Amino acid sequence: MSGKIIFFEESNFQGRSFECVSDCSEIASHLSQCNSCRVESGTFIVYNQPDFMGQQYLLTRGEYPECTNTFGFNDCIQSCRIVPAHRGLFKMRIYERPNFEGQMHELTDNCNSIQDNYHMSSMQSCNVMEGYWMMFEQPNYEGRMFFLKPGEYRNLREIGSNDMKFNSIRRITES
Repeated sequence: MSGKIIFFEESNFQGRSFECVSDCSEIASHLSQCNSCRVESGTFIVYNQPDFMGQQYLLTRGEYPECTNTFGFNDCIQSCRIVPAHRGLFKMRIYERPNFEGQMHELTDNCNSIQDNYHMSSMQSCNVMEGYWMMFEQPNYEGRMFFLKPGEYRNLREIGSNDMKFNSIRRITES
């Protein structure tokens, strides 16, 4: 895993800074707040709450001068996780109901609309076999998002919120 992100207390890369090259569960232990950041290498997931909780946003190499407006967070960045580089196949199974029940489809590529492409009224569980993925609340990779690493997700409502539905999925191919 290699990546580097620099967090700044103020917008437009002002104020004190903190360089991060790995997961950080609590940015507040390094900075009083975080309102801008610069990704120098790698891919990161940032969260609006400590301990990798709350709303998430995927960051790739680039500058983010105003975090609250850019990410739609009501608050500043509180924690971050590096996304490991994945070289190889991508594979996941999505299910219509919790506990891997109901209609099932296997994905190896991005899906801009689960309902349109697979005629599923809902996606409530999944099994990520290979690669790292982002699920989005709305079609065409919009709305709130959620990071998925390899593993079983028996009830997606438990990881999001009870009213959240996932309608599109994208592979994380940048490193």
